Amino acid sequence: MGLFDKLKKKNANVTFIENAGGVIITKSIYQRTSKLKWLFREESVNPSDNGWRAIGDNDTQEYIDNPENSMIVDFNTLANIEPAVLLVYDMPVGTELEFFFDDTGRYFIDTNTGKRIK
Repeated sequence: MGLFDKLKKKNANVTFIENAGGVIITKSIYQRTSKLKWLFREESVNPSDNGWRAIGDNDTQEYIDNPENSMIVDFNTLANIEPAVLLVYDMPVGTELEFFFDDTGRYFIDTNTGKRIK
């Protein structure tokens, strides 16, 4: 069992990046009723916003369009749910990623370039 598996099992909330800023995620990701599927970075709307946005695999357009289904959390909260996001934290505004997890591992595909990020 790896470190991330142990952290998830203990339900720990680890700070991976100090002052990482806020990220907007769907409540389904936070409640773990869906898994991370899309991650993209927009211009920040305020100094505490890092611009990252996360959408789950079960989130429909109707679900996403309802502001009640989104929430702001610290980026570390998202990293505790899906640690793979730590690999892309420093990517620039305009980044659009699709997340995959299969027998080859956990990785992102940059939807602008088609390149695999792992």
